Amino acid sequence: MAIPKEQLESVEERVLRIVSQNGAKEDSLLQVLHDVQADDNSLSEAELIQVARAMDIPLSRVYGVATFYSLYSVHPRGRFVIRVCESAPCHITGARAVIGAFEEALGIKMGETTKDRKFTLEYTSCLGVCGVAPAVMINDRVYGNLTPQKIPEVLADYDEDE
Repeated sequence: MAIPKEQLESVEERVLRIVSQNGAKEDSLLQVLHDVQADDNSLSEAELIQVARAMDIPLSRVYGVATFYSLYSVHPRGRFVIRVCESAPCHITGARAVIGAFEEALGIKMGETTKDRKFTLEYTSCLGVCGVAPAVMINDRVYGNLTPQKIPEVLADYDEDE
């Protein structure tokens, strides 16, 4: 995948700024990846290469970290990532019906992104809010005690964020 020189330079400058803010130590890698991903909810090949160079960490290590944790993605995602908890408490209390309501409302299936790149729908491990199962997290905001009927109201919160 060829990246135009102008784009590579802007990626390089941005990554260098983020690395200098967080430090080039390997224990800063998670925060660096988080900050690099902040612009569009995903990490491009060019960004991963520049992180590896700037931090003097093998690209395989950077890529391994970026693909291991579910909060990072090397594939384009929507501006709002809807993470549906797939733990047992959420499953038992109706997560499957909530997923169906999200899929119907957004016109996508789990693991997909809307055409306008506004929403991505994906599974995640336990959110740690079992007392309000079923639950989802949209970016950093948690919604609990969900039912299929509540999904239009939840999504309406993001119409106001336009």
